[in-house]
Amino acid sequence: MKAIALTDFGIPESFEEQEMTIPEIKETQVIVEMYASSINPGDVHLRSGAIQQGPMGKMFQVQFPYILGFDVAGIVKDVGNKVHHFKPGDRVMGMVPAGSYMDYVVVEEDSLAAIPESLSFEEAGAIPTVTLTAWQALFEHGKLQQGQRILIHGGSGGVGHAAIQLAKQHGAYVITTAREYNRQFVMELGADEVIDYTKDDLVNKITEPVDIVLDTIGEKSTFETGLPGEVGNKSYAVLKNAGKYVSIVAFAIGQCQKVREIDSIFFQGRPKRADLESIVRKIQDKKFKIHVDGVYPFTAQGLYQAYRKSEQSPKRGKIVISKKI
Repeated sequence: MKAIALTDFGIPESFEEQEMTIPEIKETQVIVEMYASSINPGDVHLRSGAIQQGPMGKMFQVQFPYILGFDVAGIVKDVGNKVHHFKPGDRVMGMVPAGSYMDYVVVEEDSLAAIPESLSFEEAGAIPTVTLTAWQALFEHGKLQQGQRILIHGGSGGVGHAAIQLAKQHGAYVITTAREYNRQFVMELGADEVIDYTKDDLVNKITEPVDIVLDTIGEKSTFETGLPGEVGNKSYAVLKNAGKYVSIVAFAIGQCQKVREIDSIFFQGRPKRADLESIVRKIQDKKFKIHVDGVYPFTAQGLYQAYRKSEQSPKRGKIVISKKI
């Protein structure tokens, strides 16, 4: 089978097509013929080598050739003898630990959900990782309640734009950071206030403290130390006493001295079928939508173009890799 692997850190031209053996499945696993995947922030940071340059590199051991990709959408080709929810021919999507840029992807059954007929493979390939991360950040770790105020950093990005929709629909008052050219985009998603972080000081702009901060921004100092950077420190200043600071980037945040009884939480989104099925129901009810900012072919050149696009502005939603174009 074909796989597209990273052969070095740095420039996206380091992608190469390679032939690999089709993986075997265990009894609780499903093999999915990949039709679509996508680019997530973790893929970008791994490709650039930014993660490996700091202590976070210990969490992501990379040996070349290395296959990126956390999302898969496609058709079930085979199932293990303890798989009960899926059968060959089913349309499925899910989150994998790493490595979906290949023709066939092995996935645990509990990491998958069925793709509704209303969704294309390209749309489904953009959904799992960012939506699971946003869902778990808000409801599992943030314990978001109706009427609470939340600050979501990076509102136009993959996780951010999913979190805005979920938080708003849950009855929260949503403040987000975004550049001016993304203001209309995030407001249409449901943001109540938008702060242009390139111009405005959020400490001065937020006049009433927030209950929760969701930090999706990978500042350079955060990769080096694992701690919140300048934006993170300002976020603490606008949190209520006993509020929650939830970060998907500051992996050493738990080492911070507790201030004003604020809970500081680092987590990474994880595959969970029940969460993904909850998100699918919202999609079917037309209450939630992932924005696809571009679709590129499943080739080394296509991945090069897709990753170049991911480095450009404006950034909105997700960039998808598809075998169907």
